[in-house]
Amino acid sequence: MDERKLHLETLLAHEGRERGRVGGTVNTPVYRASTLLFPSVEALHAQNGTLNTYGRHGNPTTRSLETALAELEGAYGAMLTPSGLSALTTALLATLKPGDHLLMTDSVYDPTRAFCDETLKRFGIETTYYDPLMGGGIAALMRPNTRVVFLESPGSLTFEVQDVPSIAEVAHAHGALVMIDNTWGTPVHFASFKHGVDISIHAATKYIVGHSDVLMGVIMTTEALFPQVRGFYKQLGLSVSADDAYLALRGLRTLSTRLERHQRNAEKVTQWLAEQPEVARILYPALPGAPGHELWKRDFTGACGLFSVEFKAMPEQAMRAMLDGMKLFGMGYSWGGFESLILLTNPSAHRSATTWKTDGPLVRLHVGLEHPDDLIADLDAGFQRLRAASR
Repeated sequence: MDERKLHLETLLAHEGRERGRVGGTVNTPVYRASTLLFPSVEALHAQNGTLNTYGRHGNPTTRSLETALAELEGAYGAMLTPSGLSALTTALLATLKPGDHLLMTDSVYDPTRAFCDETLKRFGIETTYYDPLMGGGIAALMRPNTRVVFLESPGSLTFEVQDVPSIAEVAHAHGALVMIDNTWGTPVHFASFKHGVDISIHAATKYIVGHSDVLMGVIMTTEALFPQVRGFYKQLGLSVSADDAYLALRGLRTLSTRLERHQRNAEKVTQWLAEQPEVARILYPALPGAPGHELWKRDFTGACGLFSVEFKAMPEQAMRAMLDGMKLFGMGYSWGGFESLILLTNPSAHRSATTWKTDGPLVRLHVGLEHPDDLIADLDAGFQRLRAASR
């Protein structure tokens, strides 16, 4: 059967599995190993420099996950890291050197910004932040030493959808690489390499794992970049446990099904939120009329459960009263798991190229897999507390 003709849902169920290699088991077992033994000097030398010499370089469990992820997103190869942030920092260090210039979206995940402003600066690499909505206009910021243009689309707090093909065209014309944090889009909903991306990064902690119990990142690259990035990755000594890779593989098999439910729930919740008088705007690209909806509709095949709600001006204690009493929406920094989360944010504190101004607070919600009517009831009770505290 030609795998190129299989639907994505089928690929999610089958990629990374080698029938017959592991005794007929459906799932690749957990291979816990540090030392690999060889029957002879000749056999040992034959494997020198390959991925089959030492446990840190991977095992059948980790390679099954890497293979599946690369196939799903259209990458040449994938590398697993201990966290999403480690995937970001490794990819940047692997492609930049002292004297280089980096263009970074102003809506970027704050720990990435801190890495640019502190570590990359210390290494002699200059970062310029750009308006995520400038599209092909980024040409005005390109320099002879610009080596990487970094995107995060949509931004994970303010949800600007970037014109990835236009930015990629400009970057490549100037000899720069295009790197993207594709955690929101996932390999299911955004085919980054078809849109001109050279390196795609995910916090696999989020939707790929999907169960809030594993920290993991993944770097995916084109064939041309794989040796360079993989070589640096090996020099850093990065690896993940087979147990964590096994859990991520289990999560991956249901990714499409979970995302469908996340999106359906989020659409119902956002429709209800839009009717509340205290809500000024909903930042969810999948919502018709929301900022970035047309670009999302053009480039994405679906959405997830993460979005932000911009409230009208109100006393701080009113918002605290709402959030502190939530029963189903937990308060936490992550997202992508089966559970719903809510978080008060302040994007204006992490901007330099653009200004983020709102009259009221901005709250990020991750809508999980609970029944949407129960989530709406939890939010409705929260709005009742907010109104009582506003009087």
